Amino acid sequence: MYLSLYANANGEILEHPSLGLLGRSGNEWVVPEKSEMMPLPRGASLVKINHHFPVGLDFQGQPACIETDPLESKGAAWAVAVLLPQGFTRTLYPACVKAKDEGGLPLLAYTAVGFREGRIYCAAVQSDIHRKWHPVHYNTDGLPGRINKLVQQFPDNRIIRQLARCSLEYGCFTAQNIFYQRWEGGIPTTNTCNAACLACISEERHGVASPQQRLSYKPSVEEIVELGCVHLMKARDAIISFGQGCEGEPSLNARDLSLAIRQMREKTDQGTININTNAGYTEGIKLIADAGLDAMRVTIFSCCEKNYNIYHSPRGYTLDDVKESIEYAKDRGVKISLNLLIFPGFHDQEREIEALLNFVQKHKVDMIQMRNLNIDPEILIKTFPGMEPGIGIVNLLALLQEAVPKVEVRSYTYPVQ
Repeated sequence: MYLSLYANANGEILEHPSLGLLGRSGNEWVVPEKSEMMPLPRGASLVKINHHFPVGLDFQGQPACIETDPLESKGAAWAVAVLLPQGFTRTLYPACVKAKDEGGLPLLAYTAVGFREGRIYCAAVQSDIHRKWHPVHYNTDGLPGRINKLVQQFPDNRIIRQLARCSLEYGCFTAQNIFYQRWEGGIPTTNTCNAACLACISEERHGVASPQQRLSYKPSVEEIVELGCVHLMKARDAIISFGQGCEGEPSLNARDLSLAIRQMREKTDQGTININTNAGYTEGIKLIADAGLDAMRVTIFSCCEKNYNIYHSPRGYTLDDVKESIEYAKDRGVKISLNLLIFPGFHDQEREIEALLNFVQKHKVDMIQMRNLNIDPEILIKTFPGMEPGIGIVNLLALLQEAVPKVEVRSYTYPVQ
């Protein structure tokens, strides 16, 4: 049996001497299966869930909420979660109850965590090789110097100054890769959006502050081309990606992006040009695909139209427009990935699985990227109150591999060969 962890009044994280671990999937308290747990991976971090009491199994095997520290009767016991590094998919989120109404939790992917035989375990499975995205490669001592060097090299490029802020203030990995000159580097280009997603990370929703501010200006084509060419021509395994956390929907800037892509491809055929998009603005996607786009990652919460509309709140487009955009880009040789925002208990429901499989097969999707949804679980549960018991995230992954074996199931974008 896994024991629950809790945080005491001093912020220390301890194992509870008698409380067995419970996780949560949708509306259900669940005892984790062995296949749903793994030793805490390198790069993961333990966090206290403020104003939430842990829930676990008591001696009688019944759910019990623990409000006080068993080692100090006057101290509070707060729930604990794991934040996973990229490349790992959450299988359960923590079982806990809110102590008082303090508003929504910060936008993080809270993952259940327990203790067994001297080791910490978390409710997750590895879904990709995370070497390039391991935290040890980021926020290094040499980063400020690299930022200063590129800023001095291109003093008039506002995108570089924005990425400097994203790197140092928000700790954004794709921003930092621009300065490290490697892998996938983000190039933000627009501050407008045509959706109001439930867990938007650059605009406030449901009283929850966004973790970063959105771009405040529209970069010029020259700024985009200047930075894009540097990365494509000098970075290792170079990818430039439009559509970052600090911007809105990049396809709304299609005329400038398509022109920038054409100009970059006139200068170099190296590297991969990718767009992270909701793909709702089809005319914009057509312009960008025709310009020489290599890869398109489409963010999607649900392939069921009703649930898609509830989560994304699309403005001026529908899920059918998304499908049309994918088909157009696919016909022009663009590699298509779904950025599937995974939440345990929702995506492993039968109706969601069926809709996902139909979508992937019909539109010839190349890859499903499993992305843990950063959200306060209670907000999602209140938004989708009718969740039915699912088959579990581990079983979902196995089913995808069996049902669509030619579709890669991973966690992030790779260079297009």
